[in-house]
Amino acid sequence: MTCAQPRCSGTIEDGYCDLCGLAPARDNAGAAPATEIAEATRPRRVHPPAPPDAAVSSAPPTQRWGGSARTRTASRPHLGAGLVEVAPVAPRNPSEAVMADPTVAEQRRVCGRCGSPVGRGREGTPGRSEGFCRQCGTPFSFAPKLRASDVVAEQYEVVGCLAHGGLGWIYLAKDRNVADRWVVLKGLLNAGDEGAMAAALAERLFLAEVEHPNIVKIINFVERDGSGYIVMEYVGGVSLKELLTTRREANGGTPDPLPVAQAIAYVLEILPALAYLHNSGLLFCDLKPGNVMQTQHSLKLIDLGGVYRIGDTVSPVYGTTGYQAPEIDHAGPSVASDLFTVARTLVALSADIEGFQSTSRFTLPPEREVPLFQRYDSLYQLLCKGTAPNPDDRFQTAEEMADQLYGVLHEVVADETGAPVPARSTLFTADLRACPDRPDGRLLPALRVATGDPAAGYLATLAAIRPDELVGALRRAPERTVEVELRLAQALIDAQDWDATHELLAEVQRRDPWEWRAHWYRGVAALARHHALAARASFEVVYHAVPGELAPKLALGVCAELAGEPDAAAGWYEIVSRTTRATRRRRSDSPAAASRAAIAAARSQRTNACRSPPAPTTRRRSHGYAACWATDPGSSSWSRPPPASTRSSSTASSARGSQRSCCGRRSRCSRVTAAPKIRP
Repeated sequence: MTCAQPRCSGTIEDGYCDLCGLAPARDNAGAAPATEIAEATRPRRVHPPAPPDAAVSSAPPTQRWGGSARTRTASRPHLGAGLVEVAPVAPRNPSEAVMADPTVAEQRRVCGRCGSPVGRGREGTPGRSEGFCRQCGTPFSFAPKLRASDVVAEQYEVVGCLAHGGLGWIYLAKDRNVADRWVVLKGLLNAGDEGAMAAALAERLFLAEVEHPNIVKIINFVERDGSGYIVMEYVGGVSLKELLTTRREANGGTPDPLPVAQAIAYVLEILPALAYLHNSGLLFCDLKPGNVMQTQHSLKLIDLGGVYRIGDTVSPVYGTTGYQAPEIDHAGPSVASDLFTVARTLVALSADIEGFQSTSRFTLPPEREVPLFQRYDSLYQLLCKGTAPNPDDRFQTAEEMADQLYGVLHEVVADETGAPVPARSTLFTADLRACPDRPDGRLLPALRVATGDPAAGYLATLAAIRPDELVGALRRAPERTVEVELRLAQALIDAQDWDATHELLAEVQRRDPWEWRAHWYRGVAALARHHALAARASFEVVYHAVPGELAPKLALGVCAELAGEPDAAAGWYEIVSRTTRATRRRRSDSPAAASRAAIAAARSQRTNACRSPPAPTTRRRSHGYAACWATDPGSSSWSRPPPASTRSSSTASSARGSQRSCCGRRSRCSRVTAAPKIRP
């Protein structure tokens, strides 16, 4: 519904215009002229420069903090990502959310200056809500400054307290000047805390610059009795923390996380808002379930008290234990630390982790201890990357993280529904359907060229040149970009010039150690030389870097098959097969499906062999990407995953660099990805 107010092009949302803030014009003649109200109350908004187009980016720069990951995301549907049905939140009367007894729990009362406990009771006597810190003498006050029926700035009539948080009381009020619309006033929790006062003032300035549908809007800033209050839109709905609390109560007090697909859909809705803040030079800093509100049709970030300007070295940094990145204390916040909070929020929504805010406040438990992680290894790898101790090892942009999380969501939905849910990759070509007689690394998907690269046009003209001529043409390229060098690596592989390939990829990685595409070409080169274990080590690095992509999983299946590990190959092929849809073929004709059929046939032969004398010779069956061997009945290689000695964890680590392990965790990650088992 379009707003009917003069000179306004806004849209009516939740009963009010998203631009001028007015309700639809009333029919009663006694109403005040809408234009006068609009001109008197319309907030002044400062629009930041439009963020750069995230759909296309140039080749990775050499500085990791600049965001070396290549992301080319496309616009996607809203809440649910078009894949998950998320139940809408029923609207409720805002006055029902008012607290009956607005007090701050004593265990949460600490001095804003020194952090010492204050306002605590003794021997059954309740503690004071106002007083002075015994350690440093700083005054404190945890009592609400406003009461019901108080009028602030002759405009906002207070109804009551909604909640209290780390930075201030939140009040529900009515805007007398704008049709009694509901608004929220946020004041200081502790007026004696200079840092909290500075943060509140900073919040006002930051919010004045923010215009995004998934971020709460600031309306005004007012004062009363020497205290300042931020006036924000009222966001009707429930917080994600409330959703978790409701599920726990309904489950008899036992934590009941959200369905993983729903949790991922929520995070995918949040990431564009964070990307907007990051492109505007701002950091959210305190993402957690309690700061995300689900409205009837979307999510919104609320309580922006921790918003921080990138490069600010003076303002205090606010966060929550269990969500805040470990480097905050000594290095300050960054885009990578913001994305750390995103990964931790996804963990909190989808899994019950013991010691989440204590022993595991910075780390994830081993995969074997969490059934969800065992079921979806891609999700676990994404969370490992998102919470890596070294900020350089994490996702560097919200777009990059969203792209990979979107791929993981497709895998999850395909597994839960039993129907393929294909997604177009922005990094690899979509050819997952080649069906040769045996595993062939030459038929793996190819890397896409970033169209924003300066040499993209030149590379597009070289498609039909022989490998030897292509090498010369690429070496004579007018501009030597990373895309040119990676295309040259492929040409050298096709020409079987292994020494030149190794030297070129080593130089690419020397300039940018996080350039995972160099590892992809190392794997392709190793496959071309029939070195399956070396290829697997390289493709594992790629898998850890882009866990939402199917191409690395297909490559790992090929490596496992060539290494004589059909169980491992079957696990990878199963993921690819159930997620993708074969075009112009039956699904069973896809290479992954054909491989599963071949492996199943080989297992059947092995079962029959167990019932009869062993066959004198080894037989081989080939179909699709599968090359399965019916081994001696006494062999255990068919009944369990490949032994650890055959896995290339050390090779994967050394291939990534002496300073980094396979997934960027220097100290604790020594595992290499075993292929997921086929679920019954």
